[in-house]
Amino acid sequence: MKKQSLDSKTIINRLVGYGGKVRPYSFVLFIVFVVGLYGFVLFKINALVSEQPTDDAVSSQVQAAKVPHFDKAVIGQLKSLQDNSVSVQALFEEARNNPFAQN
Repeated sequence: MKKQSLDSKTIINRLVGYGGKVRPYSFVLFIVFVVGLYGFVLFKINALVSEQPTDDAVSSQVQAAKVPHFDKAVIGQLKSLQDNSVSVQALFEEARNNPFAQN
């Protein structure tokens, strides 16, 4: 057997030889590359969309989103103020009718 050397000139010459054989198919290879790239991206998007969160992640998010607690004494005081004051009643009525108005 003949042992060939692996210097840069022989490698470049081989690549140039292969390049000449592949050149007529370069457009088709480019299209195959682009279609493969789009397929890979769509596959990754599908995998990320269909991924379900773990139970630990769900429980940590539920603990982070605590329901606000309103003191019953404060609620009772607001109701008594609403009942006793005409200006407070008007303020509550205005807030009910237009909750996004800025005063």
